Amino acid sequence: MAVGEALERVLASVAAPTEREAVALAEAYGRTLASDVVSRRIQPPFANSAMDGYALRAADAARTPARLTVVGESAAGRPFGRRLGPGEAARIFTGAPLPEGADAVAMQETTRREGATVILEAPVALGDHVRAPGGDFDAGEIVLRAGRRLSARDVALAAAADHPTLVVHRCPRVAILASGDELVAPGAALGPAQIVSSNTFAVAGIVVAAGGAPIDLGIAADDSEALVESLSQAIAQRADVLVTLGGASVGDRDLTQQALVDAGMELGFWRVGMRPGKPLIHGRLGATIVLGLPGNPTSSTLCAVLFLQPLIRALLGDPDAGADPSEPARLALALPANGPRRDYMRATLARDASGLDLATPIANQDASLVQAFARADALLVREPNALGAAAGEMCRIIRLAPLGA
Repeated sequence: MAVGEALERVLASVAAPTEREAVALAEAYGRTLASDVVSRRIQPPFANSAMDGYALRAADAARTPARLTVVGESAAGRPFGRRLGPGEAARIFTGAPLPEGADAVAMQETTRREGATVILEAPVALGDHVRAPGGDFDAGEIVLRAGRRLSARDVALAAAADHPTLVVHRCPRVAILASGDELVAPGAALGPAQIVSSNTFAVAGIVVAAGGAPIDLGIAADDSEALVESLSQAIAQRADVLVTLGGASVGDRDLTQQALVDAGMELGFWRVGMRPGKPLIHGRLGATIVLGLPGNPTSSTLCAVLFLQPLIRALLGDPDAGADPSEPARLALALPANGPRRDYMRATLARDASGLDLATPIANQDASLVQAFARADALLVREPNALGAAAGEMCRIIRLAPLGA
């Protein structure tokens, strides 16, 4: 199955986004909005000064030098208490309300003070250095749309719009089960034919970066009954997604797919036209969406980037969950023709003279190499049966984010 069709099927398996919940602003960072945020107030709520200086009537400052009488001041939270008359000015500070009758502000740097008189040394035009009411947003305006992942700036905007809480989608619960007699947890004693399990940590990081909540189900032995028992834990913990790591292929010791079927999984598809990561399983176990990822570290992490991350975003109601994440770059060296599967080569990035990303594939593309993937900046995407490409030709890359992938 082509990668694009496989992703469409994975996203189509989302019956509905996760339920909504209200959270305080302090808990909203990184969460995904479940409803639009409509401003409850106008911002700014009154005309105010963009500079330290003197509030005045522009008609009094059309010709300079002009001499005006300073009759008071306006500071943030302490407005001037009366209307300015002809020939009058009020000392004003940044953010302070513009006094009634004033329609401009003279910058402090263009004035000179002599006792109760301010001398304007440069002309001041109507509206100079004045922030109009509603210049940022108006009451009733939609300032944030549903489906948006909330940054610190977004939370600040919601606060400015007078929202103490926000309605967000519940973080999808993603159960992660590694399998294999050869695997042990980091720090545990290694047998003569065992290796340290690392895939769980890569996938869990991608889950968190996408907005989900990982649930580590540990490591299951290569035993059908043990696998089925471990799989039942995902159902017991009401996981929205179950991710299995390893055992997805067709070898005698690859038991995961059959264990999933024995546990009641409805198989959606198996095998995708990509390298690495071909033996990918997709299905449903009751209400839980299943993604069975290959066991090689690069393969499992790559499949999590391409399929699990968009799946979590779809569960969070993101309308752009399936958007193409690739962007243009330039090849740093020549590449041979590609085979029948879409290839995702680990690559490092630098900038060429024009400022465009220059992609250099890492020399050893073996799917078992953890260090090579950790040092990669991007995935260099090559389409099935692509012709050989010369150094300097344009290509497509998927940038690997500092968090997650």
